[in-house]
Amino acid sequence: MTVLVTDRGFGPDDWTTAITPLAEAGTEANALDLPNDTNAATLAGRLDGLEMIRVDFPSAADGRGFSIARQLRLMGFTGRLRARGHVIADQYAMARRSGFDEVEISDALATRQPESDWLFRADWQAHDYQARLRG
Repeated sequence: MTVLVTDRGFGPDDWTTAITPLAEAGTEANALDLPNDTNAATLAGRLDGLEMIRVDFPSAADGRGFSIARQLRLMGFTGRLRARGHVIADQYAMARRSGFDEVEISDALATRQPESDWLFRADWQAHDYQARLRG
């Protein structure tokens, strides 16, 4: 099972439509699963029909997913953007700043890093580096 993390805390996954791996996706897919080595530019012209994109994080030490999210938002993607995998609570603010709406974690990770750890970082807009410099 998995847990969804949003700015409101933990919740169940409410996405009910199939999420198609990028390698298997045709033009009819409305939700895509992207590996962490995806070049976001390859999705140019395909973003309009997509409702959700989920980006894989195979390791907390691999930040390429943050770059993918940022590129997708700069390309105009306005749908639901989800990080999945080994994103830790300390990375939640970065995930939100780079464009993710939510993070999907395993039950095991949710046990090791409880909801309070994630909520502590949910005020991601107020505590960024630039705000501290301006402050």
